[in-house]
This record gives sequence, C-alpha cells and structure tokens, in this order.
Amino acid sequence: MASLNTVKIFSASQSNYLAEKIARYYGKDLGGYTLRKFSDGELSPSFEESIRGCDVFLIQSTNPPADNLMELLLMVDAARRASAHYVTVVIPYFGYARQDRKDKPRVAIAAKLVANMLAAAGADRLMTVDLHAGQIQGFFDFPVDHLEGASVFVPYIRSLNLENLIIASPDVGGAARARSFAKHFNADIVLCDKHRKRANEIASMQVIGDVEGANVVLVDDLIDTGGTLCKASEIILDKGAKSVRAVCTHAVMSGKAHENIASSTLEELVVSDTLPMRQPNAKIRVLSVSELFAKAIGRIRDHESISSLFKNY
Repeated sequence: MASLNTVKIFSASQSNYLAEKIARYYGKDLGGYTLRKFSDGELSPSFEESIRGCDVFLIQSTNPPADNLMELLLMVDAARRASAHYVTVVIPYFGYARQDRKDKPRVAIAAKLVANMLAAAGADRLMTVDLHAGQIQGFFDFPVDHLEGASVFVPYIRSLNLENLIIASPDVGGAARARSFAKHFNADIVLCDKHRKRANEIASMQVIGDVEGANVVLVDDLIDTGGTLCKASEIILDKGAKSVRAVCTHAVMSGKAHENIASSTLEELVVSDTLPMRQPNAKIRVLSVSELFAKAIGRIRDHESISSLFKNY
C-alpha cells in the first residue's frame, strides 16, 4: 500500500521522452501506465499501480491531435476515481493558448474551454511553462505554477558573450516578454510590427528601434511555421544588425517550418523540449526544461516557493 502523500509521476503517451528526464532529475521512476485503444480509436488509460492517497503528477503536452488532450483528461478522471490525494497536470506546452480571446465575432475562446475541461475532470493544479499570454492563468480556479523558459535560455545566451546585445520581439504583442528577457542583460529592446492577412501569413513588417551593429536575439513563446521569425530576421539584418538568433520555448514546427528555418538568415534557433523535435535541423539547438520541472515538483511536494526557481538565473 502506498504511503500517504507519496509523489508519483506518470507520463501520457506523447510526452514520455520528456517525462522520463523529469522523473530522473526528480529521483523516481515513472509510474506504471498503459493506454489501450479500441479499434475505432477510443482511448482507455489505466494506472498499473496503486495511487490511493498519493500526490500524482500527470505529464502531457496538449498539442494536436486532440487525442493528446483527451488522454490527459481521462488520466485525471482515472486518478480521481483511484482515490489520488492531489492531482497536478504538468502541461509543458499548453495547446489552444493562442485562442485566448475573441479577436473577431463568433469564435471560441479555446484556452478557457480547456481550463474548464481540466477542472471538470478533477485536476487540482496546473504546472506549465511560458503560456502564450500570462493572463490565461486567470482562466483557472485552481493554482497555476507558471514557469519561465528564460531560466534555461538566459544562461545559454549569457554564455555566448554577445557584444552590443539587443533583445527583439517579432510582434508588438510580445513586447512585455522581450522586456522581461532583456532585463537579465540590461539590454535594450526593439519591436517588429507585423500585419497579417490571415493566420500564418504575413502581409507586412517593419522594425521599431535601432539595431545597427547589434547582435539581436528574437524572443517568442512559440514557433509555428517560422514565417514571422524568418521575416523578422531578414528585416533586422537589412537594418544593419551584425547577427540575429531566436529563442522560442515551444517548437510547434508545423508546415514548412524546418525548411524555413534551414534556409533563413538566423544564426540559430534555440528551443526547449516541451514538444518533441520530429526531425533534425542543423540550425536548431534544443535545451531541456526537465530539470526545471523536476525542481518545481519538489517544491510543490515540500510546500516551498516556486518563484525561487527563476529569480536568480
């Protein structure tokens, strides 16, 4: 029989590559878990060990396909019905976060819907990193531990010893993110003002600020097709920058993203492993957030402050 409040970590089927590293840093093996599928695709998850009275951490990014989210919801329900003491969903990449408001009539606010579904399933807590918009935390009526990818990116950028460093946002909406990143280097920021015709298609872009002779680092929460970053890199170099590299927490990398990055003017693209890298790319460097999540799990277990993880990096 499991002792009261024992920590147990489980991975859903699509985040096992990251969950194994998190568990290793935490000092535990992943718990026993199986996912059975009916012939029509219906999912049936099952825990293969007792979790009665345990603090359970369920790891799964909710990127498409929708089965990833559905599997996590079913895992939460199964944990509740197995008498888990506390259920924390660890969602390294929180899918549907870009749909966080009504930007035109008659559309869904998908981020709020996902928050409602997690609550309805029985989750007690969410742990994630670099939400598309920080205010999404307000969609939840339970605690949210919002970790910062900068805790792994800042030390790497610092190790490059770049002179005349300038931090850039690929769009005006990311100004706060760029400013937060820049404060760790006492660096200035510039903004790229873009106009879209439709999703994933840029009509025009211009740079607001001086980048002459600077080494520029573009900062964003995710990269999808790569069109915005590649366009921003070209324009910044045309404005006289010495080099341009990009830092993005979530490597969604859909469509022709890999081809776009490979043929771009970027020195390199630095991402985390919140999502699996489906194919190699010489221009992409992957830094792991597994130790960050493992430390956060430990602090939750010990009822310690999470903010201490990203105050001193």
